[in-house]
Amino acid sequence: MINTSFLPTNLIRGTDLHFFPTPDVFTLNNYVNVWTDDRRAPLPPAMVNSITVTLITLVVSMILGFLASLAITRFSFKGRKSFIVALLVIQMIPGEAMMISIFRIIDGWQMLNTITGLAFVYISAVLPFTIWTLRGFVQGVPAELEEAAMIDGCSRPKAFWKVTFPLLAPGLVATGVFAFIQAWNEFLMALIIMSRPESMTLPVWLRTFQQATMATNWGALMAGSVIVAIPVVIFFVIVQGRMTGGLVSGAVKG
Repeated sequence: MINTSFLPTNLIRGTDLHFFPTPDVFTLNNYVNVWTDDRRAPLPPAMVNSITVTLITLVVSMILGFLASLAITRFSFKGRKSFIVALLVIQMIPGEAMMISIFRIIDGWQMLNTITGLAFVYISAVLPFTIWTLRGFVQGVPAELEEAAMIDGCSRPKAFWKVTFPLLAPGLVATGVFAFIQAWNEFLMALIIMSRPESMTLPVWLRTFQQATMATNWGALMAGSVIVAIPVVIFFVIVQGRMTGGLVSGAVKG
């Protein structure tokens, strides 16, 4: 994908293979085309829309998922087992089976072509997976650690934040990576809900490179795909150190 994004169109469609863009064929025209071509939806609004809806989805789903996983792991209440089974059943339902229902709900709320409406859909899709994944991490941290800290004089909230939470940090980061990628790359619901050019997310924006009345500009399409992939790479580079560092934090440190 990166190699193709730096090749001119005639070489992309040619029969000669170029595993690396040598200086004589290297070009930045594809990236210039992505930013300046006015025949398709502009890139900056799509970038802003994707970043905004992904961050909202990530923050809300992680907070709600974390609290829910603590509730079903640390406390016993009526309907607890039914709730856990419901999480599994929800994840078995394909998203395509709920498209019409989701569209009618969002339309009824007058949230079509809005970041809020799409964020609601993404959160509802990501949250069951987040709760189920974090539940496994919470179960792996013995409750006796908190009890020992409370015996030493810590209050229950302080024992949780000082002892248990650092041990859960790797699980939170790992789950956050999956939630981020799922929201960032989602295409189908964004295509249905965000139909206006100024409301498109990046996966839907990439679709504009394929038009019925024009040949597909594969160089620009690959350049756009590289741009879409860069934030995911940056996000993972930022959090991977914390994912590793969390393994030696908290009660097991020293």
